Amino acid sequence: MVLHRIIPVFVVCAFSHIPLSAQDHEHTGDTHQVGRVSFATSCKAEASPRFEQAVAMLHSFWFEQAAAAFQEVATQDPACAMAHWGVAMTLLGNPMARVSPSPERLEQALAAAEKAASLATNVTERERAYIDAVLVLYRDHQSKDHFARMQLHEDAMKRTHEKFPDDPEAAIFLGRAMVANAPPTDMTFARQLQAASLLEPLFQKQSDHPGLAHYLIHAFDAPAVAKSGLAAAKRYAEIAPDAPHALHMPSHIFTRLGYWDESIETNTRSAQAEPNPDAAVHPMDYMVYAYLQQGRDGAAGELVGRAVNLPNRFYGGILGYNFTAMPARYALERQRWTEAAQLTVPTGALPHIEAITHFARAVGAARSGDAEAAEREIAALTSLRDALAAQNDTYWRTIVEAQRLAASAWTAHARKDDSAALRLAREAADLEETVEKHPVTPGPLLPARELEADLLLELGKHAEALQSYEKTLQREPRRARALFGAARAAELGGDAAKARARYTELLELMDRADAERPEPRAARAFLSK
Repeated sequence: MVLHRIIPVFVVCAFSHIPLSAQDHEHTGDTHQVGRVSFATSCKAEASPRFEQAVAMLHSFWFEQAAAAFQEVATQDPACAMAHWGVAMTLLGNPMARVSPSPERLEQALAAAEKAASLATNVTERERAYIDAVLVLYRDHQSKDHFARMQLHEDAMKRTHEKFPDDPEAAIFLGRAMVANAPPTDMTFARQLQAASLLEPLFQKQSDHPGLAHYLIHAFDAPAVAKSGLAAAKRYAEIAPDAPHALHMPSHIFTRLGYWDESIETNTRSAQAEPNPDAAVHPMDYMVYAYLQQGRDGAAGELVGRAVNLPNRFYGGILGYNFTAMPARYALERQRWTEAAQLTVPTGALPHIEAITHFARAVGAARSGDAEAAEREIAALTSLRDALAAQNDTYWRTIVEAQRLAASAWTAHARKDDSAALRLAREAADLEETVEKHPVTPGPLLPARELEADLLLELGKHAEALQSYEKTLQREPRRARALFGAARAAELGGDAAKARARYTELLELMDRADAERPEPRAARAFLSK
């Protein structure tokens, strides 16, 4: 299915000249458009509309607004146990990030959950089940890790759903937990698809529910199943147009299908709706990625420059990743190897975030011929990998190890050891493909399989290079570098039909590329023969 282009040029121009701090929306108080949720409680009837709106905000990960709304309900009805349940749920943050809240937030969340439990003397059995489910998220947080507590929460929501099968919210919160807990190493996406089978029938009945659209997008956030998430992706921004995250989330599906115009449009709206300029860097990173695939380097560079110049940059959590990834992505995708080698390493960053810059610097140095500089960056990646292993962070350890291997491959090539280079490149690609990408990122800085293909192409192994580029495109549809590499490998390998097909697709992708991009010129030159 091909979606029409829906971003007028003036949208990007207007966005680039408006300070992010001024891009708030006009709706205030309880007039936010965040979708429709029906959630019965034992609280005062007059508090019900605000409570249901707070739950709707929670479903769209609009945490500060949701917490404020739950606090209003608690003020309006001091005996409302579920208001404190809501506060505790917001303090978890984004469960899909697979990161525990800080110790301070865990203590605050536990206090809110315990407050809910202390008020649960006159609540229904159903409400008590919700409160029990949030208690296990935080109880014993000093002795049980985040993943163990998330599994306990899922188990509790499963019992709630089984006991109250006619309660759609129980099914929705269960589906959310199932997707969040799905192992990133399961490339069959069994848990995500199981959650989707629970949520899709409800979405057909409750098409204005923000959580159903949101969690279905997360369930289908992989190329193999992404088309099944298109209906939710196209609906979500209409359901909750005032929630910045709801405007961003459709791009998870658009990115997995290579619908770059649609990703740019919805992330532009998300960044404009976000009053916090730091928080806007998450949709901005997705926009940068999309612009680069279209060869629109100027538009991408403007966003990178705005992010780099924000006064309050920090390097923790989701936003720290995006802050760090944008300049690295901008250099690597454009093959500015010297620029990549000179990126500034962030200070005080989490290990997997610091690794972004060391990886870019290593690849940049190696592909510029400076093997010694590359080896220093690889040593840093080794230390960061070991730090992640010590933290039992198997997911990011896998990613950083794949980065280390890929950078080592190009360093071996710079030292003329091509047998080692090919072995390391293959190991990097095979390892990276054992896990799915993290929701924090639109895609790898440079896919390890694509870097292997680059190496094979440089060594004159055209047929093998073509295979690796094509395999990259299976995981990352309509990636510009992989499309161009596949076309070039096919051309040099004598497969004119494949070259023509891939060059034609590249020209369609880059029909608005900046004039200095060489790929469209090469494609036109081949196709004109």
